[in-house]
Amino acid sequence: MTPQPAYLLHKRPYRETSALVELLTLDHGRVRAVARGVQRPGSRARASLQPFAPLHVTWSGSGELKRLGLIESRGPAAMLAGEGLLCGLYANELLTRLLPVELPVTEVFAFYTATLEALPRPVARAGVLRRLELALLEALDAEPRFCGPEGQALDPQGRYVFEPASRAFVPGERGIDGRTLKLLVAGDWRAPGLAGPAKAVTRAAMAPLLGSRPLRSREWMHQLAARRRAPQA
Repeated sequence: MTPQPAYLLHKRPYRETSALVELLTLDHGRVRAVARGVQRPGSRARASLQPFAPLHVTWSGSGELKRLGLIESRGPAAMLAGEGLLCGLYANELLTRLLPVELPVTEVFAFYTATLEALPRPVARAGVLRRLELALLEALDAEPRFCGPEGQALDPQGRYVFEPASRAFVPGERGIDGRTLKLLVAGDWRAPGLAGPAKAVTRAAMAPLLGSRPLRSREWMHQLAARRRAPQA
């Protein structure tokens, strides 16, 4: 096969010298595969097969679990640390949990690439993560509809909460105001004051897909935030 641009989403040891990997690929979406021999000391593939590093890969096999062939670097890994690293781990965990195997998601791949490029900059993190979440929801036909359950327009003066069953918004006193929701549907996600509402909308839309099992990366984010709030000795 022609080498595919790819990123490693998750890796765990398999037998003595191999690994089970989850990859995000340009044309085939999420691919599960065995990477044979990559755990051997000195393996060239081991050095290349790292999170946040752009790769070229090939694989073989007709079942859901493939066998990796070529594993080749196509550039340096994104330099992530601290909160930026946790954001990258969150993106990887989200795609691993929600993407069906071999569902073509070229737009998600493009947004993931843009996310890795932006995560080293703190000011850009919230916006690119929301864009990636929305692209993922669209790929799964689960994106929020910025209207009422019957398609009715939202009142800029009203307040609304997201209803998962209809993927739409219903009136609710503690919800988001209609003006803010209209800004979000217009794509103006970077306007002042939109970070919180945007996060609330995408989180509510993803909740039914994620189920009751929490995201580990989200828990790590909470722990980091708690440490930052703790008084210094």
